[in-house]
Amino acid sequence: MSITEGNAIRSERADITAGNRPRLCFVGPMLGVNPGWVTSQGELLAGLLADAGYHTLITSHKPARIARLADILRSLVAWRNDIDLVIHQVFSGPAFAVTDAASALCRVLGLRQVFALHGGALPEFAARHGRWARHVLRRADAIVTPSTYLAEVFAAYPELAARMTTIPNILEIEAYPYRHRSIARPLLLWMRTFHEVYHPEMAVEVLAELRRTHPDATLTMAGQEKGLHAAVQELARRRGLADVVRFPGFLGPEEKQHEFSAHDIYLNTNRVDNMPVSVLEAAAFGLPIVATAVGGVPHLLRDGETGLLVPDGDVMTMADSVRRLLDEPATAAKLSANGRRLAESCAWEPVRAQWETLFSEVLNG
Repeated sequence: MSITEGNAIRSERADITAGNRPRLCFVGPMLGVNPGWVTSQGELLAGLLADAGYHTLITSHKPARIARLADILRSLVAWRNDIDLVIHQVFSGPAFAVTDAASALCRVLGLRQVFALHGGALPEFAARHGRWARHVLRRADAIVTPSTYLAEVFAAYPELAARMTTIPNILEIEAYPYRHRSIARPLLLWMRTFHEVYHPEMAVEVLAELRRTHPDATLTMAGQEKGLHAAVQELARRRGLADVVRFPGFLGPEEKQHEFSAHDIYLNTNRVDNMPVSVLEAAAFGLPIVATAVGGVPHLLRDGETGLLVPDGDVMTMADSVRRLLDEPATAAKLSANGRRLAESCAWEPVRAQWETLFSEVLNG
């Protein structure tokens, strides 16, 4: 299946099996077709629904925000008679203004709307801009959160609570070959964006502390550059770790499989998070996870069962948690097996059923 800007996504079966299925339009930053960008949950969901026979449109692939907004508004007007339901991908910050404009236009056009909330920064954003956030979110016929974390935050607004439902993020589980870690080696992997929200410097400091007791420990740091890549490389050099920290860049699907297969422990150092897909990916591959207990992470991982949780920014505790996995094979094995089961709960078929139930509820009032 290919995704083409401005065109419907269709499977070969679409015209035969569509029946009473709603015609869907996914709106937001759909940037995964551009080099170096991660495929978003909106793009993934749109593609899977298209393969299931839904008539599915997406907008927009344009990286520049103003150009993306113009393209979204133009597309909604052009497609207004071919849409039964709009699914907005909602993020905080300047991206929220795009949702505001697009959802206002959808209301004028008389289109039903679902808001899919993303990003661990949304609670802070809503706290700072509460009146604006509530004004926009009230336009939704339904609000979907990928974790109970965001659901609990926005349930504080009575006018929104009744519209909210939790549907987890999707993993195409067959793309994540599992290897059980009955023994964990000190081969650490970090994969996020090089941005201050993801605190990549912490991973380097954890490695420095860990090598006091495990001098063979190494770290691979993969991801898109968003301002900190050079600074993290310089930190590794200053800490005497330049030869044991690798920076392979952005990982495509094949590179991702290779890197996860070659490592045994996954570090998640975020300062802000919601339901991180990268953590689910690590769990699917079988890597025991050590993560900061921020935002929605404690709603996703159970400490000691599906991951080890540490305080935000606590280098020593994260390094000690890694040592625990190295010294306690039974703990590493338990986290590896339980993590895979967690990832399987996000497989397409159970998640598809939840989305289809939501479509029916929204369109039937």
